[in-house]
Amino acid sequence: MDVRTEDFERAVIERSRELPVVVDFWAAWCAPCRMLGPALESEAGKRAGLMELVKLDVDAEPEVAARYGIQSIPTVVAFRDGEPLTGFIGAHPARVIGEFFDQQVLGPAVEVAS
Repeated sequence: MDVRTEDFERAVIERSRELPVVVDFWAAWCAPCRMLGPALESEAGKRAGLMELVKLDVDAEPEVAARYGIQSIPTVVAFRDGEPLTGFIGAHPARVIGEFFDQQVLGPAVEVAS
C-alpha cells in the first residue's frame, strides 16, 4: 500500500498499535529501491496478518522522510506501538529481509509458513 503524508498517521502510527507496520522509504528513480520492492512485498506477503508493509515515495512526501531522518534510500523502518522500532538501509536479498521480519519485527515467538 502506498501511503501519503495525509494518511501516514492513520496507516502507520495508529495501525502500528495493532500490529507492526514496515515502511519502505523509496523513490521511482532509485534502482536499488526497485530491486528491493519485490523482495519486501514477497516476504511481507508470507507474513500477511502478522504485519503490514507500506511504501512512501520520499520525493512525493518529503515532510515524512525528513521527520524520520531519512537520508539514504532505500530505507526500511519498522513501527510498533506508534514508534519507529528498527530498520535497515539498502537493498538486501529476500532471505535477509525474511530474517529481519522474523527476528526484528515479529520476534522469535512467531511461526511463519515457508
